[in-house]
Amino acid sequence: MKNKKIAFLIFILIVTAQLYVPLQMIFNQEDIIKTGTEFKFQTVPVDPYDPFRGKYITLFFKEREITVNNATKWRSGETIFATINMDKKGFAKISSISKTKPKNNESYLKLKIGFALNNNKIAIDFPFDRFYMNENIAPNAEKIYQEFSIKKKNETYALVAVKNGEAVIKDVRINEVSIKDLASKK
Repeated sequence: MKNKKIAFLIFILIVTAQLYVPLQMIFNQEDIIKTGTEFKFQTVPVDPYDPFRGKYITLFFKEREITVNNATKWRSGETIFATINMDKKGFAKISSISKTKPKNNESYLKLKIGFALNNNKIAIDFPFDRFYMNENIAPNAEKIYQEFSIKKKNETYALVAVKNGEAVIKDVRINEVSIKDLASKK
């Protein structure tokens, strides 16, 4: 009888742990969305398909290349902290990068070095490079983006919430209109 009680207690602990981890991840993402600082990152999206996760837009950011004094002191895959500000048009701009977390109250992102482009430029990898969409409207979103891309006079950006180095994409917008709304109307 005692072994059954211990086995049941262990079972309850395992189930609790398995529920705790994904719920903690969800609550963390929701907290970033609700209380994080919003930034608009200019993008050039493409729309591939992942059979396990569904339709998404792959996002390439204009702020991907950073000018540095000496690219050789930055290693590929190295974790960095990028301080973010807004430019005059309201788009996110990386003002500086560091190997240590900023100590002041500025907004920052925890990123990875992609690779060195030359002696004074490096490419960085953003952790938020996919925007998942409802599979029913994703094909319309792809067509709309292609139409807007041909004109090249449109502003496309990801609206991203940033808090304590973490980030969550809230929306992708074309000329201030959500791509979801544009795709749903078509």
